[in-house]
Amino acid sequence: MNEINILLADEDATMELGAKLGAALTGGGIVYLQGDLGAGKTTLCRGLLRSLEYLGAVKSPTYTLVEPYEINNRRLFHFDLYRLGDGEELEYMGIRDYFAEDNLCLIEWPERGEGFLPAADLIVKVLPLAMGKTMGREAKINALSSLGSNVVTQLSLSLSFKQLAPNKVE
Repeated sequence: MNEINILLADEDATMELGAKLGAALTGGGIVYLQGDLGAGKTTLCRGLLRSLEYLGAVKSPTYTLVEPYEINNRRLFHFDLYRLGDGEELEYMGIRDYFAEDNLCLIEWPERGEGFLPAADLIVKVLPLAMGKTMGREAKINALSSLGSNVVTQLSLSLSFKQLAPNKVE
């Protein structure tokens, strides 16, 4: 299984998807997070971090580029490359050091670091979606590695129809 599309009715559903991702990503991995400003990428990260029992503030590292977390002997790095002027700047900050095998790296705006980032295990695209009179979101999750395929399979098995309403599984 390489792709799953999930309807997200609200912020709680986005947090729940993040929690499900956190449960499925038990070791390291690289997750690209794509979507417009305000799409819910950081909310997804917050849900993932909460599932790992992180209780502190979770904000987008727009100005710092990376926010490190050490949780229960796991290292997680949340990147936001929106303000990156040139992908080469990643080399100056020692980007390769963050991608150790056991580290989980969540990368918002990965296209800004193209050519300097390692390949993703998963790509999560968060898109706005009209749901009746309200706006929801759709998360399109694509696996690009065997780790990614395992995560997509676990997600498809663990999704609650009422919470996340999957609309398509391929």
